[in-house]
Amino acid sequence: MNESREVDLVVVGLGPGGEALATGAAKAGLTVVAVDKHLVGGECPYYGCIPTKMMVRAADALAEARRADSLAGAVTVHPSWTPVADRVSNDATDDWDDRVAVERLEGAGATVLHGTARLAGERVVVDLADGTGGTLELLAARGVVLNPGTAPAEPPVPGLEGTPYWTNRDAVRTTSVPDSLVIIGGGPIGCELAQVFARFGADVTVVQHGGRLLPADEPEASAALREIFEHEGIRVLTDTEAGRVQYVDGRFSVELSEGEPLRAGQLLVAAGRRSNLEGIGLDSVGLDPSDLQVDERLRAKDGLWVLGDVTGHGAFTHVSMYQSAIALRDVLGEDGPPATYEAVPHTTFTDPEVAGVGLTEAAAREAGLSVRVGQADLGASSRGFTHGPGGAGLIKLVEDADRGVLVGGTVVGPAAGEILAMVTLAVHAAVPTSTLRTMIYAYPTFHRAIESALADLET
Repeated sequence: MNESREVDLVVVGLGPGGEALATGAAKAGLTVVAVDKHLVGGECPYYGCIPTKMMVRAADALAEARRADSLAGAVTVHPSWTPVADRVSNDATDDWDDRVAVERLEGAGATVLHGTARLAGERVVVDLADGTGGTLELLAARGVVLNPGTAPAEPPVPGLEGTPYWTNRDAVRTTSVPDSLVIIGGGPIGCELAQVFARFGADVTVVQHGGRLLPADEPEASAALREIFEHEGIRVLTDTEAGRVQYVDGRFSVELSEGEPLRAGQLLVAAGRRSNLEGIGLDSVGLDPSDLQVDERLRAKDGLWVLGDVTGHGAFTHVSMYQSAIALRDVLGEDGPPATYEAVPHTTFTDPEVAGVGLTEAAAREAGLSVRVGQADLGASSRGFTHGPGGAGLIKLVEDADRGVLVGGTVVGPAAGEILAMVTLAVHAAVPTSTLRTMIYAYPTFHRAIESALADLET
């Protein structure tokens, strides 16, 4: 069945930002059609932020129990993946069913469709995923919002295609822990899952083509995490390329640019993400999907807004949500502040956590700033000392010395993402470092080490 319909707004892609914008527009009285070919809610609630943090929480609980010997007496730990798999399936994802999210969006007044949507000039054509083979043509008077997101990238490794390798989507659905695991990629996803499965008993090797883990973070953070990994028995191979992959008799073999091949029960590919912009029809409105640009109101052109991972400001849920509020105001013709990205925070939920905001030292120097750097040893702080095992870490602050404000910061340690909030505020609001030095910092807290890092800026 083919049908045409006139509406106010079409939202294509219902990750967190798209869902939030569609909800807000519908509540504001617009007729909204919201389309996604997969699950309403996107990667975050089903394969990313929520289920993986449940996995991380479980792995951290095991680590804390194992630290009890030096703090509180003997503890015997018997890891079981069953509670983790049950919690991810039942509590986080409803067994990967988006019914609740669909009903929530419909309750706001939007029409929700599952199908593949593409731009066709001034129209949006939806190939409906209802088994009828029908299409729906939508004419959007107010415009179209694209929030297509990204998908796991498959590196061009010979032999990989066709094997039952994991991406993050498979890892969160597993009901058992492999005896051994090779991970291609040492970014946030690879590092988080490496530690999770190692703490549940897998023999884990991380293969990173670059020189260090978490290459977007400060080198000091990468070095600290590598030391922890190696202490926990996770093998880290940097400056190493994965070559041909073979899968024989239920086992993977991965050739390396140096050394003997790796053999394991499972292979996880965490080598970045690819944009879902291809095939969405941008060329029909004169835009190049390989060079998409949006302005400070998330407009790609009049009547077309684009938000989320594909805008190039970080593949983070919080960026997409931030952008959705700005784009919604523009859709509704309301005023408000434009998008700025000088203080985008991020956290990798390893143990210790690795969190950062703004510019790294290298990026600040590359930008031509007059840079001063201050550091503090989190483990040497009073809180780190009393915390004992698991309390190690660092704080690094990057200052624009000419302006006397922080332009970046990194925290490695317990609850680093929470400690980072103060640094994020300082970077966002350009709070003078002279003002930060006059604050009263609660004692004994981890965040008090920020005071020590500020003092180090002056040396």
